[in-house]
Amino acid sequence: MSLWKRLTAFAVTAALALGTLAGCSFEDSAGSTVALNDWPVTVNGVTIHEEPAGVAVASANLADVVLSLGYEVQLKSKTEDCTQEELASLPDIPAENVEQIQSAGATLLLTDQALDDTVQASYDTAGISVVVIPAATDRTSLTTLYESVGMAMKGAVTGKDKADKAADSVFITIDDVTRMIPQSDTVKTGVYLYDLDGSVATGDTLAGTLLEAAGMTNIAADSTGGTLDLAALQRGDPDYIFCPTGLKAQLSATAGYQDLTAVQNGQVYEMDPNLMTLQGEGMISAVLYMAGVVYPELNQTTSSTPGGTSSNPSASQTGDVIPNSSIPAGTTLQYDDENDYVLELQNRLDDLGYMFMAPTGLYGDGTQQAVMNFQLANGFETTGVADPETLTAIFSDDAVRADGTTGGDGTAESSEAPEMDGVDNEDADAA
Repeated sequence: MSLWKRLTAFAVTAALALGTLAGCSFEDSAGSTVALNDWPVTVNGVTIHEEPAGVAVASANLADVVLSLGYEVQLKSKTEDCTQEELASLPDIPAENVEQIQSAGATLLLTDQALDDTVQASYDTAGISVVVIPAATDRTSLTTLYESVGMAMKGAVTGKDKADKAADSVFITIDDVTRMIPQSDTVKTGVYLYDLDGSVATGDTLAGTLLEAAGMTNIAADSTGGTLDLAALQRGDPDYIFCPTGLKAQLSATAGYQDLTAVQNGQVYEMDPNLMTLQGEGMISAVLYMAGVVYPELNQTTSSTPGGTSSNPSASQTGDVIPNSSIPAGTTLQYDDENDYVLELQNRLDDLGYMFMAPTGLYGDGTQQAVMNFQLANGFETTGVADPETLTAIFSDDAVRADGTTGGDGTAESSEAPEMDGVDNEDADAA
């Protein structure tokens, strides 16, 4: 049985968690549901008297949480570090430029760093609330992080309830992955390196707990502050090294790193760096990917070949195109490609439930991660490259969907999220 089939319960839980809000409520003049006790609300010492007319976000991490909650429609501006594809249409306005942020329509600024006293005074004069919300370091503070964002944007009852359910959904899924890790007497050690200057996912960070959730002993678990010197790394000598894209080649070419067991054995794996730095739903993808690498048996499906497709590529690619698509047989799509074939791929991945952003035709970080998640669920090596075999499986009628089901026409007709009972489209996209 595939990993994603065994996570069907999470898909249902997430939909219910994001689609159901508790508490007494009424419908305001704009037609939206508002809890009676939402306002005023105090978040991290700042009292907000009514729902913000617009929100500016000055933190990539907070932007990721906003997206996880499905509240991005309230955003009016962002800072340039917020590179999420879903927010590409928002203007980049530095937090120090109070006048521009006010002109954009924001009455609330979310940031993870306290502002300079002079800048803070300008916000006070402009009547813009500033809420400082630091990054989470563990599960408890992750819930607090989600609650702070939710309450600041949607109120004490509505926002908190949705935030709690969103955080719980993340935990439930990660715990489901952990429970499926095969029992073994062999300890598998790992580490996540951010760079070659000693920045690692230590035991006192949320990222460090993701390694443990993926079934590894984090060799930096006893270290703190996000740093581990080279000597300690060499003593720990991990079996697996995970790192941001582009760092693998440097490890192989740098003295002190090139002799590590993971480097020598070719067990260095690059990841989208956002998965281990941002604290939205990408954390789930991080755990799934790392667990799939360390325990490849999790990738196995009930069919004899990945995704139920033929073991002979030529047999499944008869004709000039990949079946159920207009993509020429033998095509490979990968990072930075931009064309109609990528758009067709994105629409199909969206139909299957793997895309978490609108299809654009550009093969970016989100598409790469969606392909990796599909590959993991369908028994392929998780490369993030849509090679001919992967494309054939994606468009196959037997493709394993993100909710664990299979079957149905492989043709991608629409990128629009389907309606679900009790869940509007905004919440479905957030799930």
